[in-house]
Amino acid sequence: MEKNVSVWKANINNGLILGMLSIVYTLVMYFLDLMFNKAQGYIFLLVLIVVIFFMLKSYRDNYLHGFIKYGQSVGAGVIIFLYLSIISAIFTYILYKFIDPGLIEKQLAMVEETLVNRGMPQQAIDSGMAVQRKIMVPEIIAPLSILSIMFYGTVISLLVSIFVKKEGNPLIDIPDNR
Repeated sequence: MEKNVSVWKANINNGLILGMLSIVYTLVMYFLDLMFNKAQGYIFLLVLIVVIFFMLKSYRDNYLHGFIKYGQSVGAGVIIFLYLSIISAIFTYILYKFIDPGLIEKQLAMVEETLVNRGMPQQAIDSGMAVQRKIMVPEIIAPLSILSIMFYGTVISLLVSIFVKKEGNPLIDIPDNR
């Protein structure tokens, strides 16, 4: 157990592990042609929740003597997701720009099919797709992925921290010095 380690430094490994897990999961989904499957998105969300729980619990036990306040837990979770979002943004850019530039067209086709299935008029579909084509470029997708991951990461951190927090009475609960 280390003493006086910043929350940023203590959680960089957690963020890197989560980032690598995200890349591996995305690559598996890519090679199985399940990139746009909604069910796989929910599965990964569940994986994120479970993994972040254990990461925050590990942070609490290894760096904070077994005690963590709700706000500290949320902050650590957001920091882990910040590291994840930066790694994911870089990977997303590489995926859409170099690995498979045609992936954007597949995504646009899926969006257009969804709009048609909703019964939207063709003029509305055409104008919506024109806007989509302008913003569906790797240079915009990658930064937007940071915002998206940070939003979901904050919500997940808020929820998971409810179960990770462990506040003790500082007069009674003396942390053991291992």
